[in-house]
Amino acid sequence: MRKKCASVSCTESSVRSPVTSESEEHLDTMSQQLLYQALVSAKWVSEAIKSSPARMAVRLLDASWYLPKMKRNPRSEFEERHIPGAVFFDIDQCSDRTSPYDHMLPSSSEFAEYVGKLGVSNDSHVVVYDTSDVGLFSAPRVWWMFRAFGHDAVSLLDGGLKNWLREGHPVTSGKSRPVAAEFHASLDKSLVKTHEDVKENIESRCFQLVDSRSAGRFIGTEAEPREGIEPGHIPGSVNIPFTEFLMESGLEKKPEDIRNLFQERKVDLSKPLVATCGSGVTACHVSLGAYLCGKPDVAIYDGAWVEWFMRARPEHIISEGRGKCQ
Repeated sequence: MRKKCASVSCTESSVRSPVTSESEEHLDTMSQQLLYQALVSAKWVSEAIKSSPARMAVRLLDASWYLPKMKRNPRSEFEERHIPGAVFFDIDQCSDRTSPYDHMLPSSSEFAEYVGKLGVSNDSHVVVYDTSDVGLFSAPRVWWMFRAFGHDAVSLLDGGLKNWLREGHPVTSGKSRPVAAEFHASLDKSLVKTHEDVKENIESRCFQLVDSRSAGRFIGTEAEPREGIEPGHIPGSVNIPFTEFLMESGLEKKPEDIRNLFQERKVDLSKPLVATCGSGVTACHVSLGAYLCGKPDVAIYDGAWVEWFMRARPEHIISEGRGKCQ
């Protein structure tokens, strides 16, 4: 028997109401508002860092992060080349260092202390980017983190450094030396799901679960990038690889195309939705995609596949490969 699901309310202060399938006109209007808030162009950033008022200063964060197998050092790359005025945001450093799982959310006080040292205050308009070859890879994770900790004035540089360079904007080198600021954070728990929440959902089906890993990792035929973790997926989850939210240029797809993508995978944006992936990074592309379509309340399963595989019973690992041995 399925358990009764608690109602889900919209907690994003900049949005007045959740998506309803009956009102396409309202959805389109909301999507345009969210598109402006969530994504900013290279031209916009170039002009903003020259002329932003002191009371709402733009703070640029390079949130590049890569899997160890990619053999890229994002901090070293930052010191070699970054957008003028940017500081480096280390996803692994700004995390719960006591957790056995990768870059889990830190506490509110730890997040506030970390971003404050980067010069981010509650009056800052934060703009996040990364240096991925596909456009954006890890930056949506930091975009989501700021929102989860109550800071709505956060945007992503559409297309990342890839598009910034393509448009001919300047870069600089060296270490950044930000002036520390005061930041206050408060976690919105509705934007985070735990292992227990996802486990219960197998029976209750209170929310839809979208996995943003590649199709091969999802079905279990492509190796996971972490030692000791086999591929596969959580029962009842749907696969939308994060790259499907991006155009070949690296820019984000338009809301109408993203909406069609969700519809093709039979994901109903009028109903509760949770995103997952390997370790909680690319899942945030699902959250971003839904946000651009007017749905701001997508939660992230923070432990993601690594935690699920380590803790789940073998029958809760769906895989065409080895699965999980007894």
